[in-house]
Parts: sequence; structure tokens; C-alpha cells
Amino acid sequence: MREQLLIGGKWIDGSNSDRIDVTNPANGDVITTVANGSPADVTAAVEAAAAAQVEWAKVGPRERAEVLRACWQTLIDHADELAELITLEHGKPLADAKGEVGYAAEFFRWNSEETVRIHGSMSVAPSGNNKIIVRHPPVGVVTMVTPWNFPAAMITRKLAPCLGAGNAAVIKPAGETPLTALRVADLLQGAGVPDGLINIVPTSNSGDWFDAAVDHKATRMVSFTGSTEVGRILLRRCADRVLKVAMELGGNAPLIVFDDADIEKAVEGTMTAKMRHSAETCTAANRIFVEAGIAGDYTAALGEAMAATKTGNGLEDGIECGPMINERAISSISGLVDSAVSEGATVVTGGSTLDGAGHFFEPTVLSGVSPTAAITHEEVFGPVAPVITFTDHDEMIGHANDTEMGLAAYVFTEDLAKGLATAERIEAGMVGVNRGAMSDPAAPFGGMKQSGLGREGASEGIYEFCETQYIAASW
Repeated sequence: MREQLLIGGKWIDGSNSDRIDVTNPANGDVITTVANGSPADVTAAVEAAAAAQVEWAKVGPRERAEVLRACWQTLIDHADELAELITLEHGKPLADAKGEVGYAAEFFRWNSEETVRIHGSMSVAPSGNNKIIVRHPPVGVVTMVTPWNFPAAMITRKLAPCLGAGNAAVIKPAGETPLTALRVADLLQGAGVPDGLINIVPTSNSGDWFDAAVDHKATRMVSFTGSTEVGRILLRRCADRVLKVAMELGGNAPLIVFDDADIEKAVEGTMTAKMRHSAETCTAANRIFVEAGIAGDYTAALGEAMAATKTGNGLEDGIECGPMINERAISSISGLVDSAVSEGATVVTGGSTLDGAGHFFEPTVLSGVSPTAAITHEEVFGPVAPVITFTDHDEMIGHANDTEMGLAAYVFTEDLAKGLATAERIEAGMVGVNRGAMSDPAAPFGGMKQSGLGREGASEGIYEFCETQYIAASW
């Protein structure tokens, strides 16, 4: 278990004598402490990254691709170890943690293939006077800020294309889950990533950390995953130096169930969309719109499924919902449920915190929720499913789009034409039709409106970490 900073290929304690406690949200126990990076440590990391990146950019795409391929294999080989570490510091069920590791690793395999396919072009200018040559060089040093809910995958989704394009990275993992980030970096170094290309600097002072990173002249890009509120702040800071940005921000996903849907399949899909990774995902179904004809049967079936969900320490067998990340999360979820009930909603199942150690909230279904209730305008980030009944399709679409967020959405219907037509009307970057999961390294992940800028994954993902250069040439 690594507990130091990684700067320039060396594990060091850093210049700050304070440490960061890492706790297990299932019982509140302190697992260990990790080094607490200072602004001086961040500066050292950026400088190490800048020095290493110059040489890495000279390495041929095939050689870079082979390093990424080795990273994929190394993560797969250590999947069980990483999954247990994720569950220990985050709390998600071990099965979900194993799924995350596989997902995290796949970004290296996918981007190893994309690394050798960064295309340029050459054409003749319309005047005939010169050739137009377009190429895509790396941006340089990338600052990455990653969240706690996917401590492995949110790093690799950025880092794999970043390295494949020829860049270096300075990473601030979430203070709640630094152990996974440090171990992933350790494994990637062992897989052959040259020293200095990956720098991991946890901190308890995010503001000063970010200032030190973005004010350094070598930093040319910021890639952030987190809340829209924090994203706005970081965008303003990045504007001071006109840095390139990629931002995957908050969500408020509608899940729509039409009355011709297969109820059993719709409930199964809803459980996936709502409850994967203990419901702490930005793509989680946040507002469930159900057509009136099946609302009663669907809500009853969903209530049964949620009530049967086994909640507890994610390291125990059979657990399907682990603890929330901290006490603040529990307070937020409780407040949203209480507010919905005060506005007329009915608790079908759950609705309360669980007694005992750890930060646990009952899997909850609310019926009779108004489409304008406060809970429909907040990202719940917990195991709460608010059900909204509708009769008018156009009105429902209006409510589904009545949010500044536009990351994900879900549609369930046996009429594929209706499903696709509805998907086209939803203002979201990703829509699952008769599916409760959609994330794939081969697909473009990202949102519309205030849910983000840019895309991660697919062919688009690696170009986020490239510049576009045009050369006018005559010969």
C-alpha cells in the first residue's frame, strides 16, 4: 500500500508534515494516512512532468501503444487486489469494485489501439499555391482532478489517452480515496511507464493545489471530473491562462418508462441505472418518469427490488449496496427525502438511515413525486428513486429536460421507434434505450449543457489531449 507522493518517479513524503486520514466508510475506522501535498510539491510535480514529457513525445506511437498495452495487462493481473482496496476506502460492493477495475483497465487497451491511429491530413489549398498539412501534437502537461466515486476508472479514463497522445500528467486524487490512485500509479510504473509521466499528489488543500498547478507555465490543460459547482470555479481559474479544458460534471438523469415497456425488464434496468456502485454515480437515474398505465405495477415491483437489496460492508458476500462516502452525503440524502415527503411524496420502501457504524442509507423508493419537487432539481447521489407519474408525452419530455444538467438519460419501451425518437428529444449526451448501463471505453462519454465539456473514450477521447497544428508548405 503506497502512502507517499509520486513525483518524478520517486516516492517521497513531500514538504508538508501533515498527513491525510483515509477512513473506511463502512465502519469509520482510519485505514492509514497518506502524504499531504503542498503547493511546492505540486510545482515540483509539474516540472518533473514537463521534463519527462519532452522525451515521451519523441517516442513513436507504436512504442507508446505497447506501454499502454502492458498497463492494461498489469491492471488485469492485479484486479482482485485493486478491487479490495477500492471497497476498503470507498465502500462499494466488491462485485462493483471488480467491475470498475476491468473498466479502468480497458481504457489502456482501447487507447493503445487509438495511439497508433492519431490521424493528420494533407490537401492542396484551393488557390493551388501551397499544401495544407494538419497534424495533432500532444498538448504537454495535463493537470487532472479526479473524484472519489471511481478512484481507479476516473484516473485511467483520462490518463490512458493522455499518455497515448504523448503527454504527461499531474494528478490530484480525491482525499477520500487516494490509496487506489497511488497503487494504480505504482503498478503503471512497474508496467513500463517512464518516470515523471505520472505524478500523484494527494492534498487536503484543493484550492492552493490547483492554483499551483494551473499557474505553472508548463501546464497546458486541465481535465476534471466532479460536480458542476466545482467545475465552474475551475473553469474561471483556467480562463486566467486560457488553458484547454475537458470537464465531466454533474448529472440529473431522467429514466422514462412507457406503458408498453416490459415491467420486469424495466425494473431490472432501473436497478442497474440507479444502484450500481451504491448509487454514487453521475449517470445514476435521478428522476423516474413512469406512464400512468403501469405506474402502480412498476412502482410496486421497483419497491420490492429495492427492499430486497442487501446493504452492508462491501467486502462481505452478497452485498449489493455499500455505505455512502461520508456523513455529509447521508445528511444530504436524508434532507432530500424529507423534503420530497413534505411536498407530498409517499415512501414506498426505505427512507431512513441505518443504525450502527458506517454511513448507510436504506434503498428507497418514493411515489407521488411532483415533477417540480426539490428532489428533482438536485443530484441525489444515493440509493433513492423518486417516481413521477405522467400521461402527456410532450409534457413529460419538457420536465425531463427542465434541468441545467444533461449527462445521461434512459428510456424503456418495447417500441424501438418510440424509444429512439424519445432519445433524440432528450437533452443529454448519452441515452440508454432499454439498457441501464451505457459506459464503454469505445463510446464517447460526456454531457450537454452544464454536465461538461469534451468527451472521454471512443476515438474522440485521445484528441482531447492533442493540439491541432496547420502547416502551409510549398515544394
